[in-house]
Amino acid sequence: MTTEEPRVTTDALKALLDEALFSGVVRHFAQTTGEEPAFVERQVIECLRYLYLISRHPEPLVGLFLPVEQAIDEIWHYLILQTREYRELCEERLPGRFFIHHRSLPYEDYQETQPSREQAIEEALRWIPLYSEAFGPFDEGALPHWTMVRFLHQHLGLSLDAIAAVGADDKAARPDAEPVR
Repeated sequence: MTTEEPRVTTDALKALLDEALFSGVVRHFAQTTGEEPAFVERQVIECLRYLYLISRHPEPLVGLFLPVEQAIDEIWHYLILQTREYRELCEERLPGRFFIHHRSLPYEDYQETQPSREQAIEEALRWIPLYSEAFGPFDEGALPHWTMVRFLHQHLGLSLDAIAAVGADDKAARPDAEPVR
């Protein structure tokens, strides 16, 4: 019998930033984008989920093309500009305890070194089982923020349950896989 590790809750993700920084990020992006604060709060949570996964699983994820929407990347940029708090987030609060570097790569440059279609799909799909393992399955609120998940759901008609099953067999076949803490 195996015991499932507890999932990382939204409250635990919010606690990665102090309350003033979290609410300040939400307020800044609500004001600059015109989006509702609840939507922006979800964007910040999905950005923290993205950073959590990179920190927790650097080998399979670092250096891949962003699986999240541009708005999530903009939130990441904003967090980076809060240099002291971003360093603390990366080195003291996220599970990997290392600084997560960001390298802007113009889309044109990415296209020049673009992986094959099969490799691009494989890279995009790597995130799904890791996300589900850490946070539970994707829900409707996550769809606007994760490009491949939204594509699978809206364009290929996969249910959220079917998306949650992506990679589950692969995980079962990897007995050495480390659980999320």
